[in-house]
Amino acid sequence: MSRKTKHNINRNDVMTSEQRSRCMSHIKGKNTKPELQLRKALWARGLRYRVHAALIGRPDIVFPKQRLAIFVDGCFWHGCPIHGTNPVTNADFWENKIKGNIERDKQVTSQLTKLDWIVIRIWGHEIKECLDKVINNIIELLRKADTT
Repeated sequence: MSRKTKHNINRNDVMTSEQRSRCMSHIKGKNTKPELQLRKALWARGLRYRVHAALIGRPDIVFPKQRLAIFVDGCFWHGCPIHGTNPVTNADFWENKIKGNIERDKQVTSQLTKLDWIVIRIWGHEIKECLDKVINNIIELLRKADTT
């Protein structure tokens, strides 16, 4: 039995369990590629915002005047129904981790909504696949918030 298969139940994974763990621990939670892409597009449209404001859940983008909080959720980490995956290695850990993230997301959204914030959650794939639609939806929400 090779060293990699000895330490890794998933024989399709080319990394040992220790290597995979180290790799996963280095994934960024802020300033991700989809988040930066969205911020750049909003800025190009003349929209000014705050980043990672000190609010419940640390929204990725905040429009304080309109009380709009935006979260950019990664498909893996937040359990996207279209692109979310269930890792084979350490499956129970990942299932619990992702379920916990989903539950926390619901709680954060609920808490901010109770504080009269508009909360939107955008999947990373939505930014990649239909950025213009995402931007137009945000602009529409900002307009509605300005009129109330």
